[in-house]
Amino acid sequence: MVRTVAPTVPFPRRPLPASAGELRLWYEDALGWPTVPGAPLRLAAGVRFDVLDLPAEAGGAALERLGRPCGGSSGAAWRRFPVALCGGRMRLLVAAGSAEELPGLLEWLDWGAVELDLVAVGAGGVMDAPWPSGAVFGRGAAVGGDAASGPRAVAGRPLPLGRGGSQGAAVWLRPPGPERDVEASLPTLSAMGTRGTEGDSAGPPDLVRLVNTVATQIHRVRLRRAGAAAAETDGQPLAFS
Repeated sequence: MVRTVAPTVPFPRRPLPASAGELRLWYEDALGWPTVPGAPLRLAAGVRFDVLDLPAEAGGAALERLGRPCGGSSGAAWRRFPVALCGGRMRLLVAAGSAEELPGLLEWLDWGAVELDLVAVGAGGVMDAPWPSGAVFGRGAAVGGDAASGPRAVAGRPLPLGRGGSQGAAVWLRPPGPERDVEASLPTLSAMGTRGTEGDSAGPPDLVRLVNTVATQIHRVRLRRAGAAAAETDGQPLAFS
């Protein structure tokens, strides 16, 4: 489903830039997502959602592949769940409890022995609260944003992100809707084989397919970079000190 998130009430004629306080209220009141006290504004993971954190380049490739028609599915369900960007990292929101399932799921998918740049954030963890791109807040207004923004939004060279912090503010690539039932769109294990209102495979995304696709793209990016580095090294004369 490609759509623009609609506000619960019309925006005021002269909208004001969003403040951190207004953003916190939107998360807590409109979505019912708990935030963590203090600055910067952060969302508590493991309550309404978990997070899969991976390189933006691999994440963009995974979303592009997942959005393609497969087995009669329009792929629309894969364009519903929220996705955020922060520097060179992509954060995919998945059903709460998925972080605990990830190690076993990777083993089952034969990815357990492969080193992957994939981090699951669950209960007790936090995620930087993304700022909607160009969004404004009015009294009672929700966030505006374009959920149709796809992998092209991460085109170009992703910025590096260290373990201790981020480079660049977190923003929504696919913002959550203003409703309080965002969980209905999150990838989950229990979604396998479900039927949505649009027919077979139109229900919530399947966490198994998501994790397998993400792991594949992370591995491909790593191999491609390793190959490029090796080719560059082979093309340079050896230096001795």
